[in-house]
Amino acid sequence: MTDTIGADSATAVAGEAGTQIKTGLYIGGQERHTAATLDVADPGKPGVIVGRAASATPQDVDDAVAAAKAAYPAWSALSAPERAEQMRAALEGIADARDADAAILSQENGKIRFESWVDSLVFEIRWNLALMLADEVGTGKVLPVVPGIPVETTVSYQSLGVVTLIVPFNWPIAILGAALPHALLAGNTAIVKPPPSTPLALTRVVQRIAQKLPAGVLNVVTGKDENMSGLISNTDIAKVCFTGSVNGGKRIMEMASKSLTRVTLELGGNDAAIFLEDAILDDAHLDRIYAAVFDTTGQICMNAKRLYVHRSRLDELVAGLSARLDKAVIGYGLDEGTTMGPLHQSAQKAFVEDIIQEAKDAGADVREFGELPGGDLAGGNFLRPAIVVDPDPALRVVTQEQFGPVIPILPFDTEDEAIAAANDTWAGLCGSVWTADVDSANRVGGQLACGYVWVNDHGATRLDLRAPFGGMKQSGFGREQGIEGIRAFQDTRSIAHIDAAALAAQAH
Repeated sequence: MTDTIGADSATAVAGEAGTQIKTGLYIGGQERHTAATLDVADPGKPGVIVGRAASATPQDVDDAVAAAKAAYPAWSALSAPERAEQMRAALEGIADARDADAAILSQENGKIRFESWVDSLVFEIRWNLALMLADEVGTGKVLPVVPGIPVETTVSYQSLGVVTLIVPFNWPIAILGAALPHALLAGNTAIVKPPPSTPLALTRVVQRIAQKLPAGVLNVVTGKDENMSGLISNTDIAKVCFTGSVNGGKRIMEMASKSLTRVTLELGGNDAAIFLEDAILDDAHLDRIYAAVFDTTGQICMNAKRLYVHRSRLDELVAGLSARLDKAVIGYGLDEGTTMGPLHQSAQKAFVEDIIQEAKDAGADVREFGELPGGDLAGGNFLRPAIVVDPDPALRVVTQEQFGPVIPILPFDTEDEAIAAANDTWAGLCGSVWTADVDSANRVGGQLACGYVWVNDHGATRLDLRAPFGGMKQSGFGREQGIEGIRAFQDTRSIAHIDAAALAAQAH
């Protein structure tokens, strides 16, 4: 049987015998199916197709842009509180299909069911947090007359127009929540482009919301990347918000430059976690750093990618992580008891295997854990998690984003040495400082060249969803979340009125 996005899809659960998910495009308030489709593969079960998504043509893409453009004048003319009310109503019932969405996402992505469930939950939280800012959206300021400037100027905010939102495979629903509600609340209309390898669950979520908004305000287009250039290069696109790889961000920026379309880029990370000499390494803190490294099989941009630990605490940290890795259960994301699923793509599995082997060949202390699954999972994108103790800092396991279940642990002797090593990278997304001393945390954290710093924690689990989020250096630019995230989807307009009295006084 086939499960479509229609009225009965919310109750169907992927994974039932014979069940296959099918999603269409959603353009201008109408679902649209296409002759061509995308086969969505299960990364844990070789040869298994989870479902099929519509594959848009360039004309479909142009139609989506036209629909969003047509809806823009009426949507932008509403006040932010009026838009917020419609958005609040559109979100109602989003949790009703969360179990089904999570099961689908787990199969198309590979991550465990609970993480897929949280993926959807975070979207809802981010949406509601954005709505709490409705009264701030239109709040401008007045610049009064001052000596030498005989005008009073009102600075106000205005929306941009049609925006494109492109999200990656790893946390597609949650990541969309960092930008979509902010774009809509700011007065823009939107086109969502799900990742071609994990389009199913996200398309379902977006369409259910879009159906409750005015036609054309929210659209979703799935398909092959080569047919999607109109989502970036069309002159009616005002902005592109992209989350993905560094190379992907460079391509987006190059395409957008031809039409001077503005961009926000949230790209890869090579996050450093610094454990000072007084770091607390009890079970609670070790559980946090373990999750920060190995959640989603290491496939999160803000995961810790390099651990720098004071030499006196090296053995303790290695032992703590090893004890947790000994308990890791590698398996299928929907299976009870699985704690670590497969990597999403075979190419990424090959890359991670390669950098682990390079470390072994260089004589590094590489320790691998767990057992690979067999049966119908044999040949899936599974890897044994690994830690690499005191490797040469020039190895790729240190210099590149692993995006997999492997972590280098490097000792340091001085605080300055740790800060220099942490900043010696192409990336600047996040970082963390682990210490019992608040002043030390602020001192070290304040010197890290990245956009977000945790203290005694790291990773998406406790990201403050109210705070601006984004990277430095090649981790991208622009900010999402919070009022800063809304301003990223707005421009300013200044209206100046001459003050006659001030002008006359100036003349004298």
